[in-house]
Amino acid sequence: MPQDIFFHGKQNSQKQTNERVFAQRKKDVLSKADKSHIGRWDEKIMSLCRKINKSDKYYTTSSCSGRIIIIADQDKKARNLFLKRYHNLISFEQLKKDLKEVAKKNKDLIKFKLDPCALHVACKSLEDANELYSKAKLAGWKKSGIIAIGKRYVVELNSTERLEFPIINDNEILVNDEFLRILVKRANEKLKKTWKKIRKLEAKR
Repeated sequence: MPQDIFFHGKQNSQKQTNERVFAQRKKDVLSKADKSHIGRWDEKIMSLCRKINKSDKYYTTSSCSGRIIIIADQDKKARNLFLKRYHNLISFEQLKKDLKEVAKKNKDLIKFKLDPCALHVACKSLEDANELYSKAKLAGWKKSGIIAIGKRYVVELNSTERLEFPIINDNEILVNDEFLRILVKRANEKLKKTWKKIRKLEAKR
């Protein structure tokens, strides 16, 4: 009996220590300046992030509501790779104007890319991570998983709405206007779909 009391007491002490460490990390992360390319939460995912961060079981470490980017085709990450960025629906006229502008200045290969909504969330326990993962899957965030287990638990949540292909090379736009109109329609549909999944996950929280 005394051994059992000692064992459970030690477990409780470790749990309390872990909870204090988690709370401090959360405080530190959320108080830091945003280092994303836009320097703030995306408007369309802000409400979900705030809801997650209100829980003592979670905090967000990065987020994106979905975006369209015109990006230089390079392996290394750098701020100047992003030539144009859109977090709202696009129009044919705006895209064509921006592509002409980018084409004039770039001989290298340039890509059109659409990324879906994405979240990284630190979780207090494995049980909390599994709970969030399960809710996200039910809300349509199908490309998701628990990516860190041990000293901390992190869930990576991603949807599946993606597009990516070359669109400019050697100062020339590689596709015609008919293709661009189809592209704009398809990209906007995918953005609307990914934003709907953000709202579905928020409703499950």
